[in-house]
Amino acid sequence: MRLAYYPGCVAQESGKELDMATRWVARKLGIELVEFPKFSCCGSGFVDEANMVLNVALNARNLSFAEAAGLDLLTICSTCQGMLTLANRKLEEPAIRTRVDSALGQLGLHYSGTTKVKHLLQVLTESYPPEKLQPLVVRPLRGLKVGAFYGCHLLRPQGELPGEDGEDPHSFEDLLRALGAEPVMYRGRVMCCGFPILFVKEGTANRIAGRQIEDAAAHGAHAMATPCPLCHISLDSFQNHAAREVGHPLDMPIFHLPQLVGLALGATPEELGLARHLVDTEAALRRIGTVATPA
Repeated sequence: MRLAYYPGCVAQESGKELDMATRWVARKLGIELVEFPKFSCCGSGFVDEANMVLNVALNARNLSFAEAAGLDLLTICSTCQGMLTLANRKLEEPAIRTRVDSALGQLGLHYSGTTKVKHLLQVLTESYPPEKLQPLVVRPLRGLKVGAFYGCHLLRPQGELPGEDGEDPHSFEDLLRALGAEPVMYRGRVMCCGFPILFVKEGTANRIAGRQIEDAAAHGAHAMATPCPLCHISLDSFQNHAAREVGHPLDMPIFHLPQLVGLALGATPEELGLARHLVDTEAALRRIGTVATPA
């Protein structure tokens, strides 16, 4: 399988462990990640709110590179997934298509609208169903109860994004079961992490994150996992702030999706960049019989 690899901004900077884990899992599963240095940011939270047509053009430019290479595009960020998918939908509107075609033409580019955008979660669940994935598991995640946290842009807006029920998705939980973990069902798994308002209403954003973590913990989760690096920032990097907002310690390890897959397939914590997390993952690792090597 060959896919155009769109890591997004966070995985290339503050969340480099997500990129590390994705590359490890891809190598293990025989997925060739084709890189395009000319890819740009998807514009979420900035360009899309200021100029929707410009944001569609920005993402059409990204999509055109994958189309020219005849490849589907792989994302590892729920937000990038949402922006790129919505760009494809918006290009179905003739007025927007005309303006975007004009903008791309000035760059010597053309996009016909054929690139399929696939999040890593979709690739794993569709191309590696349990009967194909389970024989590759060398370290089952038995004994680990995990609260999946989907993030908004894999599920919403429901009318624009294809795929799962926004209120009752199951693909992440199906994957966790295939890896040997016990998925925890809780309301917060389909709620917002608070990141969109983190730098505007910090207290409110951290309370939102804290409540989702509390909800997962109340339902027995030993750890949470997310397919979105922005959710990871809210739930891991700002967890100490969230704890202050809810008035008690939280101490919830937060994994990136490919990190749990990598652990089950035999990667070491070091290969997956777990030491980069702000919330220690050691307690969760002990539950599956592994520990990180001290730095």
